[in-house]
This record gives sequence, structure tokens and C-alpha cells, in this order.
Amino acid sequence: MTAEAVVARIKAQLASQGVAWREGGRDTFKAGRPETDVRGIATSGMSTFDVLRRAAKAGHNLVISHEPTFYNDRDVTTDLETDPVYRAKQQFVAEQQLVVWRFHDHAHALRPDPLIAGSARALGWTSYASPADPRVYVLPATTLGELASAIARRLGDRGIRVVGNPAMKVSRVVLGPGYGMPPLSAAADVVVGGEIGESGGNTEYALDAAAAGQPKAMIMLGHMMSEDHGMQEIADWLRTFLAGLPIAFIPAGEPFA
Repeated sequence: MTAEAVVARIKAQLASQGVAWREGGRDTFKAGRPETDVRGIATSGMSTFDVLRRAAKAGHNLVISHEPTFYNDRDVTTDLETDPVYRAKQQFVAEQQLVVWRFHDHAHALRPDPLIAGSARALGWTSYASPADPRVYVLPATTLGELASAIARRLGDRGIRVVGNPAMKVSRVVLGPGYGMPPLSAAADVVVGGEIGESGGNTEYALDAAAAGQPKAMIMLGHMMSEDHGMQEIADWLRTFLAGLPIAFIPAGEPFA
């Protein structure tokens, strides 16, 4: 099966699950030749050079990446043609007969959102999901400090950031991936997500809530650490309709030292 045939199967499966394909978005081929025969599929949060090397070594030549391959949201390479890093990456793709395809917009359109579900599974929270709201997890009562430490251990997250009183009691958590940091509201004691600015929004609100003696907090995982594990969910989903193709999740991992 070629890479473009695999993508056609993905589009058909999305349609069967009520997700209409939208042209002009992020989900396109980013590197390699779509007509290449697929020996195996690797899913990852980000198609870094390291991920591509590990995929090639394992015999997986179609890499399905959630995030960009070439350093900007739409993978525009006009100004990169002479860049030595870009050229080295493209050369490796060509030598190894790799193909990179991005699966972002339509992945988030699936229900439940696999990027949220994957983070919840990695954190051990799946059984705590609220039946009323799939983004809310009602955990055994703990403190903010203990929760943050447990999250960092489970994910191997070296860049975690916490706003709020470490001693405050927490139980209701709202989880959001990537740039989808949920807003602090009455639904949550603490929101856990990927990225957010330091000024305004949740950050300022959590600071003010702590100063006012009100139990609200935010835990920022970093973009990759909030979504990478969701691509394990995508690998599992692909196996349900792409029988016979080796499919593996290759984590991009924590990008910060």
C-alpha cells in the first residue's frame, strides 16, 4: 500500500466516524513521495530528525506527525532551501525513502479527542473521567504540589510549571492539550494543559486567586508533553482499519533539557 493509499483509508475511516475532510488545513504530506510503498507506520507528536531516525531504524517509513516538520505551523519551506539543517533532514528523508504526513486538525475532530485521551491514559486518569464532560477528571483528593510532582514523574516532564498554592487541596482537574489550555472556571480546581502566555488569562487569574485565598491553580506541561502520548491513541486507532501494516508509536519526548 502506498502512503497516499493509507491517507485515503484514513479519510474514509474519518468519514465513517462523522468527521468530514476539510481541504486547505494542516493535514497534508510534508516530506517524501506520497506514491512510496509503506513498509510500516510510525506515529509521533513531532517529526524531529531523531524521530525520523528511530522510525527508519525500526523499518517504519511513513511517519504520521501531529506537529510540523519544518519549523512553522504550515511547513512553509520557501526560506529554508539553503538552510543546512533543513537540507540534512530532507536528504535523510530521501535516502531512507521516508514519507511524512501531518495529522492534526482531523485528529482533534475525533471524539473523544485522542490527544486528550492519550494524556489521560499516560497520567493514569482514564478511570476518573467525568461522564458529563470528557475533559474533566475527578481525582482522589491531593494537594497541588503532590499532583504536580506525580504528573512530572508519570510523563518524565522536566519543564513543568505550576501557578497556585502548592498546599491547596485539588480534586477536579480539567485537561487540555497543546495550545488548548482550558480556562479556569467553577468546573475545576486546577487546569492542566500545554502552553499559555505568562501575562493575562489563566496565569494572572491563578495568581490573583491564590492571593485572594481562593483555591484555583494551573499546571503547564509544555506543548509536546501534553500531546505526544495522544499519538499512541492514534496508533491504536490506525490498527483497527489498517490490518497487516506494522504500526508503532515513537514518542518525540520532552524537548527541554
